Amino acid sequence: MRAVLDAGARGFLLKSDAARDLISAIEALQYNKTFFTARVAEMVLSGYRGTHGTAKKNVLPNLTPREREVVQLLAEGKSTKEVASHLDLSVKTAETHRSNIMRKLGLHSISELVLYAVRNSIIQVATGAVAPGLEAQHVADVTTAS
Repeated sequence: MRAVLDAGARGFLLKSDAARDLISAIEALQYNKTFFTARVAEMVLSGYRGTHGTAKKNVLPNLTPREREVVQLLAEGKSTKEVASHLDLSVKTAETHRSNIMRKLGLHSISELVLYAVRNSIIQVATGAVAPGLEAQHVADVTTAS
């Protein structure tokens, strides 16, 4: 097969990256080796390093200090109106912050935002004493992280 590729077809095929990749793949296959295109190799390496796909969750988006405050208050259970009042903002500005945060973080619900805040030490979940009559359940308080 290599002889066929060397005999003129190789010169024609090398005019594109896809053609070079095809030849390299065939040669790797011939020697029972693995072949990845440059793009796939980069994805595999990024995945191994933890910088691709789901691993992006480890890379925190740049939230402004104000956005962190909004995340904290929302995760503590405050409504957007309460956030606005607490931070001395208009309700529209608080809604805009909330929308921008959700978009930046790729979140779709407040429960996802709470989980994000806990995982990133913006708030902490402290388990308290068991309430009377709830022997098998734990009561959780959401407190501000220091």
